[in-house]
Amino acid sequence: MFTRRVFLAASGAAVLQGCSSGTTVSTPGAAQAADPAARIVPNAGWDAWVAGFMPRARAAGITDATLSRAFRGAGFLPGVIERDRNQTEFKRSFEDYLAIVANDDKIAQGRVAFARQRSRLNAIEAKYGVPANVVAAIWGVESNFGTRRGTIPVVSATSTLAYDGRRGVFFEKQLIAALKILQTGDTTADKLVGSWAGAMGHTQFIPTSYQLFAVDFTGDGRRDIWSEDPSDALASTAAYLARSGWQRSQPWGRETTSGGLQPDPGGPRFAVGQNFRAIKRYNNSDNYALGVGHLADRLAGGGPLKTPFGPDKYGLTIDQRKLLQSRLTAKGFDTGGADGVLGPKSKAAIAAYQASIGVAATGNPSPALLARLG
Repeated sequence: MFTRRVFLAASGAAVLQGCSSGTTVSTPGAAQAADPAARIVPNAGWDAWVAGFMPRARAAGITDATLSRAFRGAGFLPGVIERDRNQTEFKRSFEDYLAIVANDDKIAQGRVAFARQRSRLNAIEAKYGVPANVVAAIWGVESNFGTRRGTIPVVSATSTLAYDGRRGVFFEKQLIAALKILQTGDTTADKLVGSWAGAMGHTQFIPTSYQLFAVDFTGDGRRDIWSEDPSDALASTAAYLARSGWQRSQPWGRETTSGGLQPDPGGPRFAVGQNFRAIKRYNNSDNYALGVGHLADRLAGGGPLKTPFGPDKYGLTIDQRKLLQSRLTAKGFDTGGADGVLGPKSKAAIAAYQASIGVAATGNPSPALLARLG
């Protein structure tokens, strides 16, 4: 069974793609900019692969009419291959992860989006038993409350990755599932778009997971997770969690002062249960499930974690890292934001500043470097 758990273990959560040091916050309903990875480049090898794929697609039940619609205008996307080759390999700390998915700006934005969809989310909760704030939190983590749903054509992306061959069998399955989505009329070829790796819609379903779990909550005859109305996507996420073992009226977990799960040494601990494991079926990562749970609590009016995080391996707290970023940017070394997450852009800014003052350009921060910037 190819679910989001298998997919995301290989490709990483979409919310972190492209993150340098901070998270750009868009307003709900903002138009999504065209993704440069969607640029088609002629490729004879891809053309030959598609020709060889057609009989396999027909054998899987895809009609010639569907194939014609799907591949009209499709093509090879080298930008997708580049992103597949250059995924971030290091593991973020839980503190950094929270700074990205549950920062103050995102919580404020999320509370507005949550309030706007509250009546629909309540109806979804009544049907599937998954709390409204948990579904909203996944929406926030996966697509920034619908503002980053992805603009890359799924047929082009999945066929490019299937042709590339690194995970060819997996992506050919995704391509066939995407073609079946078109064939059943859930959406049209021009609207079948998503992330560079084929995750789609408000809550970033891959095609095979869509086939397994997506629902038509609005009753219009289509399981439409792509439209501005997020109802079907939110309900599909609740259906996914319900079928993954979510227990009604049980919490996902809670912060605790002793025992429990401690993702960062010296940081907060959590007591978790079955519903935490259900969230991990959506993305098999402790950080992800804890981030969703904490964001869900904050959307419902809860406060910040009670246990502070200690200094990082460089001896800096998150507030000191934010100050470092602000001071670097003020001196003309742009870190891309001041969220306390030292991603590639912040490291590059640190290295550039170090070079400018004649010290080794390691890109690593330190309390002494912060003091010098002051």
